[in-house]
Amino acid sequence: MKNTKKTQLLIIGSGPAGYTAAIYAVRANLNPILVTGNNIGGQLTKTSNIENWPGNFPKITGQKLMDNLHNHTVFLNTNIINDTITKIINFKKTPFIVEGNIHTYVCNSIIIATGSNPKFLGLNSEKKFIGKGVSSCAICDGFFFRNKIVSVIGGGNTAIEEAIYLSNIASEVHLIHRKNIFNAEKILLNKLKFLVEKKKIFLHIPYVLKEILGDEKGVNSININSINNNKNVINILTFGVFILIGTTPNSNLFKKYLKLDKNGYITINNDNLNNLNYTQTSIPGIFAAGDVIDKNYRQAITSSATGCMAALDAQKFLSKINK
Repeated sequence: MKNTKKTQLLIIGSGPAGYTAAIYAVRANLNPILVTGNNIGGQLTKTSNIENWPGNFPKITGQKLMDNLHNHTVFLNTNIINDTITKIINFKKTPFIVEGNIHTYVCNSIIIATGSNPKFLGLNSEKKFIGKGVSSCAICDGFFFRNKIVSVIGGGNTAIEEAIYLSNIASEVHLIHRKNIFNAEKILLNKLKFLVEKKKIFLHIPYVLKEILGDEKGVNSININSINNNKNVINILTFGVFILIGTTPNSNLFKKYLKLDKNGYITINNDNLNNLNYTQTSIPGIFAAGDVIDKNYRQAITSSATGCMAALDAQKFLSKINK
């Protein structure tokens, strides 16, 4: 029999959205419980340098930023529990009940801040070599490819950032993108241009990854296909392949209970800017914040902002039902 934890507000997730929600909720005397999940700190812990978080000039690592947010919540005496929510018991009406690996939680309001996970291409060869040269995190695994040739797949901010990071470790970085243009910030593109000119990074556009090749020791090359000519296949010597093509929201647990969009993002009440419950889901009293609702911006600062908004929305909800 699992112990039951009761609280006014349960926050699920420990990324920028979850920690920020906790900070605002504690300051509003809501005495929340924050359940960390199994990915403490979220995707940001895998980011090498953050140069666009206000006040942290010139840069800060993702892990350091998340440590700062965690320490802030601890300073405020937030009840943080290292547990993972695995089952929904009741979402029909308050009190809501969810179950974790360790405890059962009973609450009057919930903020879902479960974030997202990296996408993969779905190639058989990709699955075969995960952990043997295929990775979704250069910060985690770049060390193993010091002075070796590596490849990065993707064209957004994360892919460019990781390619730049790897250029300081690997002997060569090959950046493969399926479009002719990159969807990244101008400052990153300027750095990329500089490294291309220095022949530290080699561009292959518009190309897609066709197959990852290797043996029992791991990856040793890749085949890439031209978008414009399917017969144009290039083999690139490489020992590490970093797949950085976006993320999938961690919303699967809630799909039977909450309204999701076609991509799996939790739908919130954001169609009316005058609505005071911007972060409310399809169930009153259950709110969502961070990457689990955001398919457009996916920035640490926007996740943190929606965490703040969710806490304020939850405070208003709880003040009404507690009257």
